[in-house]
Amino acid sequence: MSTPDDLVRAMCESWSTPDPDRIAAYFAEDAVYHNIPMEPIHGRTAIRDFIAGFLTTFDSIDFAIHHQVTNGPIVMNERTDTLNGKDGRATPLPVVGIFEVANGAITAWRDYFDMSAINRAFGL
Repeated sequence: MSTPDDLVRAMCESWSTPDPDRIAAYFAEDAVYHNIPMEPIHGRTAIRDFIAGFLTTFDSIDFAIHHQVTNGPIVMNERTDTLNGKDGRATPLPVVGIFEVANGAITAWRDYFDMSAINRAFGL
């Protein structure tokens, strides 16, 4: 069994060659994924479906973790997520993520970022 730190790093890395099923496998069945500017997503199946929908716009996301700290089952990281669009555009997004891990799976993931940065990048 990997540590919470290892699990979060592996999940972040998996977005560079994304497969919704593989990414969703890092989550507990009743996990919650919350991009704070948006509504939370409940359950592994809904998380998988969100990822699949997200990948209709983006080919991948490269997570560059600048700092990551772990305290028991809590993992926090500061990172830059580069959203690689299907149009060839790469959009860097500063993010802070907080993860809760139990029994070898992510039970909660909260990302904090400025939604206006995405809106500006895509002319929204």
